[in-house]
Amino acid sequence: MKQVWRLCTLGIVVLAVWISLLIKEFPILPREIVLALPIYSVVALACYGLAAVGYGLMVFPTCPQEAIMLQEEIAEAKEFLQKNGIDISNN
Repeated sequence: MKQVWRLCTLGIVVLAVWISLLIKEFPILPREIVLALPIYSVVALACYGLAAVGYGLMVFPTCPQEAIMLQEEIAEAKEFLQKNGIDISNN
């Protein structure tokens, strides 16, 4: 829940800065760029999200112990089903 409040606070601050940039005239930033800042920020956020997912997939951790445990549980489930007369053959 703390993360939600942190993100809401950040959003309010960013919105306040954007509105203040719209109200005041700055010679450094033309008004067209200031008006397009929300679009730029959404595109930047999307790029960050894609990069984070891509990085997460590249360094996806493997868990050999968990894989062994899963294989044992699958074998145990197959034995249980066969004992109860359920056909689990791959036809």
